[in-house]
Amino acid sequence: MRPTQILRGGGAPDPKTGHYIGDWGSIGGANKQKGIVQWGLSANRQNPFAGATYDAVFNTFRRTKSQIFYWLPAAFAGYYILNWATERNHYLNSKAGRAEFADEE
Repeated sequence: MRPTQILRGGGAPDPKTGHYIGDWGSIGGANKQKGIVQWGLSANRQNPFAGATYDAVFNTFRRTKSQIFYWLPAAFAGYYILNWATERNHYLNSKAGRAEFADEE
């Protein structure tokens, strides 16, 4: 099995590729990396709730509009079934309901 470039790259440039890849723990070389940009902003300069109300209203409207036909029929069906079951239970436990279904028990 051929050793990897990391195993070959002790502290000198690799004789095969000519690149220094660094020791263990600092792989990438002794030179500072280029092309990495970091941005920072002080905590007292941030406004974490900037536009939160506006975004909440319009994002909620957009998401509800796209999903309403999935949950609205189920909600209506559940409401009417629950309402029917509650009324039926009240009737069966009333005097008239007990008189009507007394001989079935």
